[in-house]
Amino acid sequence: MSTHIVWDWNGTLLHDMAAVVASSNAAFATLGMAPITLEQYRELYTFPIPKFYELLLGREPSRDEWTVLDAAFQDRYQELSDACGLTEGAAGLLAEWQAAGRSQSLLSMHEHHRLVPQVRARGIEEHFVRVDGRVGESYGTGKRDYLKRHLERLGQDPARTVVIGDAADDAAAAHWVGARAVLYTGGSHTREKLAGLGAPVVDSLAEAVGLVLADEV
Repeated sequence: MSTHIVWDWNGTLLHDMAAVVASSNAAFATLGMAPITLEQYRELYTFPIPKFYELLLGREPSRDEWTVLDAAFQDRYQELSDACGLTEGAAGLLAEWQAAGRSQSLLSMHEHHRLVPQVRARGIEEHFVRVDGRVGESYGTGKRDYLKRHLERLGQDPARTVVIGDAADDAAAAHWVGARAVLYTGGSHTREKLAGLGAPVVDSLAEAVGLVLADEV
C-alpha cells in the first residue's frame, strides 16, 4: 500500500504568512499591544495559541480577551486571505500525487466553513479525498484529536500516513496517532524551532513529497 499524505493548509499549502502576521497585529491592537514582524512571529509562535499571546502580553489572556482577539484575527484574515496564493509548486505536486493513483487529504485548524471555500477557489479541492477544518471554539484546540477523527473517517492506517505541515502541532498530532510528519520551513516556525521536534525538516514541498516517496523504498 502507498503512503497517504495529510496536508496542512495555512503556512503549508497556502502561502499566507504575511496575512497571518497582519491579522495577528490587528488582534494585538485590540489590547493595545505593539505590532510584531514576520521574523518575530516565527521566532515566538507556539501552541496552543493563547500561550503565544501570553508570551507577548506578559500574561495569559482572559476568556473574554481571547474572544476579542480571535474575532479580530479572523475578521482581518478573511479580508486578506483571498489574495494569498498557493505555495510554490503545490498545485503541481497535488495533481501529480493524485494522477499517480495515490491518496491525500487536507486537515486544518482553520474554521471549516471558511476553509472549504478557500480550497475550492484555488481549484484544488478535487485532489483531496477529504477536507476537514476546525468546528467549534479555537481556544487551546490542537490538531491531535482532529487528526485521529480525520483518519478514522477515511479508514486510513496511521502507520501508512505522513502529515506535511509547518508547525510543532503538526508533528505532535502525527506522533500521537502513530503517523509520521515532515515539517516545512516556509510557515509559522523557524528551521531552528522545527529541528528539535523529531521529524524531518525541509525547505520546499517538493522536498517533503520526495521524502515520503523515499521512505517507501
